[in-house]
Amino acid sequence: MARGQRKTIEEKIEAKQELIDALMTRVASEKRELEELYQAKRQKELEAVSELISDTGLEPEEVAEALRQYVESRAEAVS
Repeated sequence: MARGQRKTIEEKIEAKQELIDALMTRVASEKRELEELYQAKRQKELEAVSELISDTGLEPEEVAEALRQYVESRAEAVS
């Protein structure tokens, strides 16, 4: 049974390079999409924190100070 014409080594190299290039393009695209998802997640988290601050009636500086005090006391408790 006759097979098709065999590929030359140059054709095989070219085909592999094209495959690698296509995969690299795909990886870059997936990385961009992942970064967009991280940004969307961060935005959602910031919106939740902003809403909480708004609901409490505190100023952002007051919330930051309360968090600093909490972190310090927690660090001391762990030590």
